[in-house]
Amino acid sequence: MNILLTGGAGYIGSHAAVALIEAGHGVVCFDNFANSKPDVAVQVEQIAGAAPVMVEGDIRDRAALDRVFADHAIDAVIHFAGLKAVGESVALPLDYYESNVWGTACLLQAMKQAGVRKLVFSSSATVYGAPQYLPLDEAHPRSATNPYGRTKLIVEHMLEDLAASDPDWRIAILRYFNPVGAHASGLIGEDPNGLPNNLMPFVTRVASGRLPQLSVFGDDYETADGTGVRDYIHVVDLAQGHLAALDRIGADERALSVWNLGTGNGHSVLDLVRTFEAVNGVAVPYKIAPRRPGDVASCYAGPELARAELGWEAQRDLAEMCSSAWAFEKLVAIRNG
Repeated sequence: MNILLTGGAGYIGSHAAVALIEAGHGVVCFDNFANSKPDVAVQVEQIAGAAPVMVEGDIRDRAALDRVFADHAIDAVIHFAGLKAVGESVALPLDYYESNVWGTACLLQAMKQAGVRKLVFSSSATVYGAPQYLPLDEAHPRSATNPYGRTKLIVEHMLEDLAASDPDWRIAILRYFNPVGAHASGLIGEDPNGLPNNLMPFVTRVASGRLPQLSVFGDDYETADGTGVRDYIHVVDLAQGHLAALDRIGADERALSVWNLGTGNGHSVLDLVRTFEAVNGVAVPYKIAPRRPGDVASCYAGPELARAELGWEAQRDLAEMCSSAWAFEKLVAIRNG
C-alpha cells in the first residue's frame, strides 16, 4: 500500500516510516517541520533501503492536503501530526485546539473527498485522565486533566461519530503511553527543536552536556519514590504496533477499533534516570522542581487487547530504551560537531 504519514518526519513518524518501508509499503511523509527535520529521509533510506517521499505542508491547510491526495495514490493514512506537550498545552491551549482538533478535521475532510477511508490515529493515554484504577484498559472511563488530553479526546469522539455515520471507514485509535528510545542503528531518534518537552531527550542532553541539569517535576506523588510513574515503551515497538493495526483494520469488519500500546509496566522518573546512568555509565544531574499542572501520579497500560487482537506486544525493556537513546544522542553530537 501507499501510506500517508502526517507528521511523518517526526520522532514516531520516522520510525513508523522505517517499519512500513521494511514491510514493503510506499511512504509519503507530510510534515510542516515545526518539530522535525526534512533530512530525516536520508537516515530512513540508510536504514530501510528506500526513502519516503517528503512533502512540506500543514494539516490545517486543506488545499495542501488535497494536493497530496491528488498527486499520490494514497491507500491509508497514519495521523501523527500535532502538538503533544502537556505543560505547553496548559500555557497555549488555543494552539493545541487549532493544530490537533481543527487539523484533524481538515485531514478527515480531505480523506473523505479523496475516497481514502483507512486511518490509524495517534491518540494518547492522557484520554484516561486521572486513573480510577490501574493498569488502564481500553474500557477505563475517559476524561482529561489538561488541554492536550482534551484535544485527543475530542478527536476520538470525532472519529467515533464519523465511523457511526459511514460504516465504510476503517479506523484504528492507538492510545500511546510514553514512547522513548531510538532505532538500533542510532540514525534516528528523538531530537526535538528547541528545549525538549519530553523526559528522555532532556535526559540525553543533560548526559551529553548540552543541558546543565534535568528538572524532575514533583517528588511528592503517591508513588514508591514520590516521582511520577509512567509506562515507557520503545519507539520501535510502537512503530510495529502501527503496522499491526494497519494490517488488522484492512481485514476487519469493524468501522472503529481502539487499542492501548504500552508495556504494562510502570517506571518512575527516577527509575528511568538511574537505569540510564547504570546502563550508559554517565551521570544525569537533576533537581526537584514543582509539579506541572495537568500531570497525574501514575499511568500504565493494560496491553492485553492489543496482544489478543493484533498479535502485538512490546519486546524491548527500559535498559534497551536507555541505551538506544544514548547511542542516538552521541551520533547527534558528532553530526552537530
